[in-house]
Amino acid sequence: MEKLRSENMNYVPMSSNGSGRYGNGFQDVKSLGNGSSDGGLFGSLDSMVPPKPSARGSTPLSTPSNGGMKLGKGKGTKQLLESLKAEGEVILEDVQTIPAPARAINIPTEPISVSIEEKLIVTLKKDGGLENFELQGTMTLIVQDNEHAQICVQVETGPNEKVQLNTHPRIDKDRFLKEKILALKNVGASFPVGTPLAVLKWRLQSRDESLVPLNINCWPSVSRNECLVNIEYEASRAFELKNVVVSIPLPALRDAPIVNQVDGDWRYDSRKSFLEWNILLIDNSNRNGSMEFVVPTSDPSSFFPIGVKFSASKFFCNVKLVGVYDSHTGDSPRHSSDTQLVVDSYQVV
Repeated sequence: MEKLRSENMNYVPMSSNGSGRYGNGFQDVKSLGNGSSDGGLFGSLDSMVPPKPSARGSTPLSTPSNGGMKLGKGKGTKQLLESLKAEGEVILEDVQTIPAPARAINIPTEPISVSIEEKLIVTLKKDGGLENFELQGTMTLIVQDNEHAQICVQVETGPNEKVQLNTHPRIDKDRFLKEKILALKNVGASFPVGTPLAVLKWRLQSRDESLVPLNINCWPSVSRNECLVNIEYEASRAFELKNVVVSIPLPALRDAPIVNQVDGDWRYDSRKSFLEWNILLIDNSNRNGSMEFVVPTSDPSSFFPIGVKFSASKFFCNVKLVGVYDSHTGDSPRHSSDTQLVVDSYQVV
């Protein structure tokens, strides 16, 4: 019984009918002069190998076509369900699975790859206001072979007030300040091969609430027999947010919360006791949204801290890749670029 519970009943997914520390220093690279690497700055690129499915014997469980798990209707299964319910498990039958958003893995396919990423660390107050806003940005260069190891990278930074820009110690800082070119100090030196190198980093800290891309407000209303919770979001017009997940902790419940209304989808995790609010995309068509649910009478503080995850293709800081050029010929070799704004920590406390 414990095995069955742990394998198949960790999540109770639901679907609605609604619309849809940053390190200041850089690690040194031991072999910048010969185009080889004695160890990755960030380690080697991970390879994702899916686990082999384990064989299962005959059980009262059947797998539906939509990928979710349904419980059989036999007498033995009914007794099992009653036993699990008596132990406090929340069991819902014939429900649709809403998969959690997964971040894509970018594997370099060109001789040179440039990745630009910004990470957000935001703490909002549950009664309103901003407690902390921090932005950490990194431009990472990966060279795949010795033939393309002697290059320079042209960037554009634009007006970035209050943003601290720092180059790698082996990068010619004077040339970067004058020409916005990222090149090695030593003429004839090569970038490491097969090793990600953070050539540029930047940082922004602020108490300006207008910078917050997504505000979350949660209003628990406690009565004698129940607690009505209204939660809403308001998104900045500066960004299109993708794969938004708002995770609301819940008190220990015997039954799933009753969701009266939701803009998007929701999923209840009975074992971890939290409610996930999922919005695939927030753009100009849905800058505001809400969800309302009911649970038994609870302490309002039990619904905090609320966690938030999302990604976006637009940046806060104006840092752009202009081009990649051979240090000797000036030719532009084949290269790829990837940009993404992601959440490192985003909470309402």
